[in-house]
Amino acid sequence: MSEDSKTTKNSLDKSIDLGMDQFGRFVKLRWLMLVIVSIVIWYFFFYIAPQLSAPSPGSILYYAFQISFALLFGIMQFVAIFWFLGRPRLYWVMPGETGVTFEDYKGNPEVLEAAKRIVLLLRGVKEFQEMGGSPVRGLLLSGPPGTGKSYLAQCMSTEAGVPFAYASAASFRAMFIGMDILMIRRLYSKARRLAREYGGCVVFMDEIDAIGASRGGGGMGLGGGMMGLMGGAGTGGLNQLLMEMDPPNIETGWFKKILRTIGLSHSRVQNEPVLTVGATNIPESLDRALLRPGRFDRKIHVAAPTDKYRGEVIEYYLKKVKSDPNISLNALVQRLVDYTPVAIKHVINEAVIIAHFDGREMVTYRDLVEAQDVHEFGLRQTSELTEIDRRRLAYHEAGHAVASYYLYERYFPAYVTIHQRSDLEGAAAFALPRPKESIKTLSKEDILARIQVALAARASEELFLDLNMNGVTSDLTQATTNAFAYVGLWGMDGTLASAKVTEVPQTKLDERVENLLQA
Repeated sequence: MSEDSKTTKNSLDKSIDLGMDQFGRFVKLRWLMLVIVSIVIWYFFFYIAPQLSAPSPGSILYYAFQISFALLFGIMQFVAIFWFLGRPRLYWVMPGETGVTFEDYKGNPEVLEAAKRIVLLLRGVKEFQEMGGSPVRGLLLSGPPGTGKSYLAQCMSTEAGVPFAYASAASFRAMFIGMDILMIRRLYSKARRLAREYGGCVVFMDEIDAIGASRGGGGMGLGGGMMGLMGGAGTGGLNQLLMEMDPPNIETGWFKKILRTIGLSHSRVQNEPVLTVGATNIPESLDRALLRPGRFDRKIHVAAPTDKYRGEVIEYYLKKVKSDPNISLNALVQRLVDYTPVAIKHVINEAVIIAHFDGREMVTYRDLVEAQDVHEFGLRQTSELTEIDRRRLAYHEAGHAVASYYLYERYFPAYVTIHQRSDLEGAAAFALPRPKESIKTLSKEDILARIQVALAARASEELFLDLNMNGVTSDLTQATTNAFAYVGLWGMDGTLASAKVTEVPQTKLDERVENLLQA
């Protein structure tokens, strides 16, 4: 007999022995339970029952009523608790209630065009199915916070003329095992019912990574509640969502089920057109089964508006408030580089607040500038500085500002102050250059300018005050970091070797960095 055959026979014998052992334990446990129950029954009938008097019919009814009431009360408590715990954060918006259309979506024309195509498919789903196509079941919107992902989903629902469900995915994570499954099943059951009535339905899940995180990601974020991490039960909500997004072709309406059961309906089953729109900031964390075709068929990255289209968003929100008609739109476009639509809306609303408390009925450019400063740095705080400290801090920050003005080509010195701000703890003063446009690349000259601007404060101290202060820690750190990258990572110092790959001696690298900083 070969070695493989012996190994297979030994494994089979071990499996049989293990199975017989488990079966024996099961039989022994059953016999033990049977013996205990028999003893309890024997003791009750031979020792307790003879001592009891015969109950009257009235007492029997009374005790039966008490038992029934206790059972009913317990069931009602159980149902009430699960009803309370089984309510996700869910809002339904019926057609025509929001009034938000594609005309209100600004700043991302490419994203808008992709959304319009999906709406056209949702509107003409019957004609599309007659051609042999399958409706789009899922749309994943990814991008930074505030770029308008949920706003776009509302516009799609309004344009399609179908009900819209807004759900927070985190609210599906309940305390008890199985509650997330019930909540998701109930959500899609209602969505299909409304889809049959209106011809379609949109289910929007915000922060879908709360229940759609990868099952192979170590288990974080998959808990179905306090007991959901045991035995893999925490993935129940995700598994149910996977099934609901790509369900089997079966009848869901009770009337059609009856007709098909008695043989009066033989038509091909068509699933209701329910479009699931998910929004997330971290699409890479989602489970692969959720991202496959048939579930999230379309994936759209929603970014902040570019320089070309940022003006559309600013103009749209400025028209909603009373503002000075002489406000320069181009100046605002330059100031609000990389701002999302939500951030732009917030700054304009903050400007309205500033103008209102200043006793004015119109927003000015100065209000918008102050609102942006509050948004980025917090409220201005009065700091009690001595005359010596005021002079030192002024020269320090002036060094940064003047160097920024002369050395930066793609930045402008937008803000310089010696007053502390609430969101910048520890910074008694600071100077801030802002980009004139969205910057994606940096040249050798740009890096050298960054190093010079960072060291300009120390140069200003030595030149005008003839001293060195202790407030240059972050400046030296920034200059050294850029110098190290200039020399060892980006190959801008006459060498193409990368310190990240090659083993460059540390002393040699430090010497090159120091030479660059002293240049």
